Amino acid sequence: MLGSRRGYTVFAAVTALALAATACSSSGAAGTGSSTPHSGGHLTFALASDPICVDPQQQGNNDAIYPARQLVDSLTDQDPKTGKIVPWLARSWEVSQDATTFTFHLRRGATFSDGTPVDARAVKDNFDGIVRLGAKSVLGASYLAGYRGTDVVGEDTARVRFKAPNAQFLQATSTFTLGLLARSTTRLPAAKRCTENIVGSGPFTLTDYTPNKSVEERRRPGYAWGSSLWRKKGPAYLERISFKVVPESGVRTGSLRSGQADAIGGVAPQDEDGLKSTGFTLLSRANPGVPFALTVNADRPLTRDTKVRQAVQLGVNRQEVVDTVLSRRYKPATSSLASTTTAYKNLGDRLRHAPDRARKLLDEAGWKPGPGGIRAKDGRKLSLTVVWATNFGPNQTALELIQQQLKKIGVQITLKSHSIGDFVEVRQKGDYDYAWGNTTRVDPDILRTSFSGEGLNLSRLHDPALDSVLDEQSATADAARRAEHAARAQALVVEKGYQVPVFELTTVIGVGKNVHDLDFEASSRLQFHDTWLS
Repeated sequence: MLGSRRGYTVFAAVTALALAATACSSSGAAGTGSSTPHSGGHLTFALASDPICVDPQQQGNNDAIYPARQLVDSLTDQDPKTGKIVPWLARSWEVSQDATTFTFHLRRGATFSDGTPVDARAVKDNFDGIVRLGAKSVLGASYLAGYRGTDVVGEDTARVRFKAPNAQFLQATSTFTLGLLARSTTRLPAAKRCTENIVGSGPFTLTDYTPNKSVEERRRPGYAWGSSLWRKKGPAYLERISFKVVPESGVRTGSLRSGQADAIGGVAPQDEDGLKSTGFTLLSRANPGVPFALTVNADRPLTRDTKVRQAVQLGVNRQEVVDTVLSRRYKPATSSLASTTTAYKNLGDRLRHAPDRARKLLDEAGWKPGPGGIRAKDGRKLSLTVVWATNFGPNQTALELIQQQLKKIGVQITLKSHSIGDFVEVRQKGDYDYAWGNTTRVDPDILRTSFSGEGLNLSRLHDPALDSVLDEQSATADAARRAEHAARAQALVVEKGYQVPVFELTTVIGVGKNVHDLDFEASSRLQFHDTWLS
């Protein structure tokens, strides 16, 4: 029975409320209703950065998701308007009462582009493989935390088992990270499946990836097993998609204006009004998950002090960052989760800019003003290192403003930038005090991915109280109780200063007049199956 378990039904209802709020902020599909859809055409999409790796199961960057999502199908999909989990490769499923066992019944006839079947064995190969990827698949590893194994019950029936309740897993099966790949890909070492050898069952196939230049994809003929949410049945409309790497925001905008690109990602805040006033469509959707924030490395001498962490949190003026660096499509963060995430709890009152309180906390912790206004204690300056990735255009400007804000309370900030490809390794090494970034996901379990003391634990936290609450939200099938645990987890993260939430990411896409039915999916990613050109 599809989604018949009471726990799932209640959870879906709560998810729907969050997704409905997200949908209200979206501009909707581009160019709908202009003419009759037709097949063919070559769409060029300008990316803000090189994807680095287009294997959906591995750690890439936001721009990698655009090409990667088109190559794979998922077991389920999630309606971006209602939050409901709906069929895709799985035609139905059952979830055990304790959320430890998930049984999927696959639709028949789906194949990978190498001709091999999408069957229960493929599900097992993929989930087993993601666990083996470990740190190469940070999100995948968190989705499959406590994975016991997958049983091949029959050719089209797979039973996924966990050691403990895993309420978030059904939603996770709708993500691109758990998209299915052929055995010819899953058996390869991680390094050999980033720029080539990626064989999925999706509506497009990878024909070429030239790093720092482009990703080329071609429509798969005979494709007939798309998501139940898609309007078009069968193969995609577009014959080809070129994802061109264009790092400079002004050049991207110029390519859209000149017609060299049909759509562009990463529209710079300063370019939004100009594009809209000249007839281009702006699609925007607030990203759920963890907002852009400074996330602590709790294993460093200075950030072990709760008062230092709390002072840093109070010293940041979120509204000033949004007003100065971004646009009206963005909003200050008001919790450790973005407001469009299921079970979000508004903690804005606790995150108000309060520099006087911040200074008092630092005084109490023994940090006294010194030369240049930077505080010191026992001969050591209050100097913190922030690492960040070059995956979002306004990052540097936002961080430089935060640097100025924190200097006013006596905290010196050193900024160190890294490519997104190196960023996970940098975080694993731990030679920093705070890491800047965000993570997109609809489900509140993203908090466990980010702050649990188990697993990768990139924040190096050892907080039994927080771990207990995070485990409870993961194990609870009842949606109302799960939301309570998630709210408590958000409060603990904020109260203890483990995170300095700054602003919620909004995905802004610039679209030409010739592009129609370009849509966001539930996690604010794009799907191109229904897109067509006039």
